[in-house]
Amino acid sequence: MIREAFGIIYAGEEITNLRELVDQRAVGALPIGGKYRAIDFPLSNLVNSDIRNVGVIASRNYNSLMDHFGSGKPWDLSRKSEGLFILTPFSLRENPGIYRGKVEALKSAMDFIRRARQEYCILTNTTSVYNFNYDDMMRSHIESGADITALYYNVAPGHHTDERNHEVFFDLAEDGRVKSIEVNPMLTQLTAYSLKSYIVRKDIIIYLIDESFSKGEYKFSEDLLRNNIDRIKIMAYEHKGYVGMLNSVSTYFGINMDLLDQKIRNELFPAKHRIYTKTKDSVPAKYTPSAEVSRSLIASGCIIEGHVENSVLFRDVHIGKGAMIKNSIVLPSAAIAEDAQLEYVILDKNVSVRQRSRLVGSENFPVVIRKGGTV
Repeated sequence: MIREAFGIIYAGEEITNLRELVDQRAVGALPIGGKYRAIDFPLSNLVNSDIRNVGVIASRNYNSLMDHFGSGKPWDLSRKSEGLFILTPFSLRENPGIYRGKVEALKSAMDFIRRARQEYCILTNTTSVYNFNYDDMMRSHIESGADITALYYNVAPGHHTDERNHEVFFDLAEDGRVKSIEVNPMLTQLTAYSLKSYIVRKDIIIYLIDESFSKGEYKFSEDLLRNNIDRIKIMAYEHKGYVGMLNSVSTYFGINMDLLDQKIRNELFPAKHRIYTKTKDSVPAKYTPSAEVSRSLIASGCIIEGHVENSVLFRDVHIGKGAMIKNSIVLPSAAIAEDAQLEYVILDKNVSVRQRSRLVGSENFPVVIRKGGTV
């Protein structure tokens, strides 16, 4: 059943609350958990659902994504027929600039959609981190006779939103049908939080995209879904597992810290439904006699001479003797000199921290040092 679907991952999100972390990379290229990228999760979810025709719609800063994907071999998508396609941005006659919304991005990918031989389309994004198999959702979609089935998870009532995060909530009937949609409400009692992942029949998505685009409606949730809610049957399907949202620096920090919890780590990386990524050959991490490490994720190639506690270190990080790293995320190839102190800090790639430097943030407002910086 699931073989009759193709996948589209929208990787053109603009999340300004991620600040320096997305100045030079797409949201999907954000490093997660020591060796992964954010886009590894939606891509692996599709592959684990036996989907072998996947298009990734890129917007800006997509070079790192293309380098990460390569031929698609780590996801078994390096194929003569179908496989992984990077749909790089190009100008439409009506718009010579950046996409004005997901509808316009999908319009630019219409050739890929029309060529797909599968009957159904699974549309997802790169702003959420979770492990999910679409088999049961597809079965529910077909049995319910829905035109669109949307994936959601439940949050606590009274959720405060930030309009820069583009948060979407569903008001659901008892049978799971979407009655109304709220986008960026200041304060809502709705609990069904959209993961912006949808199953829709190919001919329906083509019709809806063409119609919305012809009306100058470029937003998927605000325009395409909300304006058609009385015309088409939109059902909702609940994901009950762990979900991490990449909508701010603090949530990015929180996702990486969550992975220090073995229960969450086991849920995100089960043996049955693996998360695949591009692997790089590297030597094992080296712990010198002066090293002290507790409750941390340490990637290969690291050299630890100091103290590391409750932190995530990516590949080839060097922690100098006497340095103290607590509650921090250190991205690849960073160098922290002797006797430096870091707490609630995010160091981007290739950052250098001088001897005896001290950086202290907080759990909700971690200090961020941009890529290639020196402090």
